[in-house]
Amino acid sequence: MASSSNQPTNASSKPNYIDTKISAPLVGHTGLLSNIDPLNGMNYSSWIEQVKIALGVMELDFALRVDRSSPLTDKSTTDEKCVFDLWERSNRMSLMIIKNSISSAIRGAIPNSEIATGYLESVEEQFKGTSKAHASTLILKMLTTKYDGSGGVREHIMVMNDMANKFKSMEMEISEGFLVHFIMTSLPAQFGPFIINYNSQREKWKMSELIAMCVQEEERLKIEKPDVAHLTTTNSNKRKFNNGGKGSNKGNKSNSGPANLRKLVLVQVELKRKLSANFARNLATLNITAGNLRSG
Repeated sequence: MASSSNQPTNASSKPNYIDTKISAPLVGHTGLLSNIDPLNGMNYSSWIEQVKIALGVMELDFALRVDRSSPLTDKSTTDEKCVFDLWERSNRMSLMIIKNSISSAIRGAIPNSEIATGYLESVEEQFKGTSKAHASTLILKMLTTKYDGSGGVREHIMVMNDMANKFKSMEMEISEGFLVHFIMTSLPAQFGPFIINYNSQREKWKMSELIAMCVQEEERLKIEKPDVAHLTTTNSNKRKFNNGGKGSNKGNKSNSGPANLRKLVLVQVELKRKLSANFARNLATLNITAGNLRSG
């Protein structure tokens, strides 16, 4: 008698891909859904990224990665049926999650679709103009962002790099070499010799090398010129100095009256002394003259 393990596997005994491949991850990753910021018209780039990450971690992105298979027939194999069921489940769950992460006001303006990829394309069409406006805002922000000493140069470079990475989702990727030079222009004058030294070199730095060298240069500035290494410290010292200067001026004004009065009194005393001396000499001269006249 042949064992059951040698019997051919029919369609009814196929593995339950719906439960093992998709439903099980939902238990441990439902928190990802709450981390998706609802699409509100101004955050399309971050929204689509969060949606794709959540669907990928939860193993629900099969319908986004694989095209829809042909309809099943009587001749379809077990594997074809499993793939079809897996795609249908992934597509249905993806649509529910995507639509639930869009505000109701925006959702009504997006054409409906039974396929998740088609629905995402419709969403993208609605927000192409918004992405361009967001790109313009990012460009202006990058142009005006300068390192002011707060947070450290490492954090400044990471912020600039994060802004540049956002252009990738808009198909406007910035090359690493250009970004390194651009970040150099955002550094303060204290880094002037450091920038000149870099420009004189033939080799180009990667982003990791730029961060390491800039952090090292900032530490050197702290040691050699602690009063100017941190712009915030310098600015705060300037404010304290200005405030102290104003206070000292007030103090001088308050003390200027008595001081000037003492000087005036001393001048008057000295003047009287000189007048008294001159008067005494003149009086003595007159007495001598009068005596000579009497004797004559």
